[in-house]
Amino acid sequence: MRAALTTLAVAAVYYLSGRLGLLGRLRIEGIVVTPVWPPTGVAVAALLVFGLQVWPGIALGSLLVIASLTTPQASTLVNVAGNTVAPLCAVLLLRRVGFRPDISRLRDGLALVVAGLCAMVISSTAGVGVQVLMGELGTEDFWTVWLAWWVGDTMGVLLVTPLLLLFLGPKERFRVRRWKEALCLALAAVVLVPLAALSTVSLLFLVFPLLVWAALRFELIGSMSCALFASVLATFEANTGGGAFVRQTGLEVMAKLGSFNGAVALTALLLSSLVTEQRTTRHSIQRACDELAEVLDHLGAGDNLPGTPGNAPTPPPE
Repeated sequence: MRAALTTLAVAAVYYLSGRLGLLGRLRIEGIVVTPVWPPTGVAVAALLVFGLQVWPGIALGSLLVIASLTTPQASTLVNVAGNTVAPLCAVLLLRRVGFRPDISRLRDGLALVVAGLCAMVISSTAGVGVQVLMGELGTEDFWTVWLAWWVGDTMGVLLVTPLLLLFLGPKERFRVRRWKEALCLALAAVVLVPLAALSTVSLLFLVFPLLVWAALRFELIGSMSCALFASVLATFEANTGGGAFVRQTGLEVMAKLGSFNGAVALTALLLSSLVTEQRTTRHSIQRACDELAEVLDHLGAGDNLPGTPGNAPTPPPE
């Protein structure tokens, strides 16, 4: 019963995230694509947290999203299969390299990037390939649409999955001593990110100092929240054809937006995972030093340490 409820919950979240993702949809050669497709991030996070047995929820959610756009056909099954198999392959790749869902090591961040880049080839190839076979897309436009589809799916993994893993993972106590700095960071993001996205001058680079600040001081939660905020605003402007995307064709918009989202996601994810790894290493070294100091204090006082031969009681004389 619990497994069924979890699967249905995954399907519902997948569908809702898909509807949100479609708010920023673009048309490339007549095919609907999204610069960031959140359902792929939801699918990968769900499989990592709840296990591979929730894959029917991903398939059901994908079917519901497609059904909300058009009447399901035989080709719909190909899209559903691609949208289900791609996250499954990503999770299998992550498991093979010993991925930790807390993304506490640089290798975890790199693994998520590589798994997203490789596995999303499946969904994009299936989705665009069936369009060509159905005659809805010319073969000369295959690679253009394929690249846009692949970027959208991959960005969903890189931007959405880390935040969901953080939300679904063990809760850490909020560092009250940094709330003032967190407030300053939030205010800076509210001012600079819209300025970078809404200005007709190309100022998107202003986002990166914020990402570095967030990663160094607040690690994954800070950097990925800032990255997602920047990506959402940039996607909104790209969809309306304003700001930094004014007077550009659909292909130019997708290329510029995909490059920006990719750079933002990689910077936030890899830098924050590196900072977290260094912090964890520093704490481990500190604990080892404290234990060594305690041992030296015992030796200096002439005490027997627990577990040493000298700690055994002396037998009475016969």
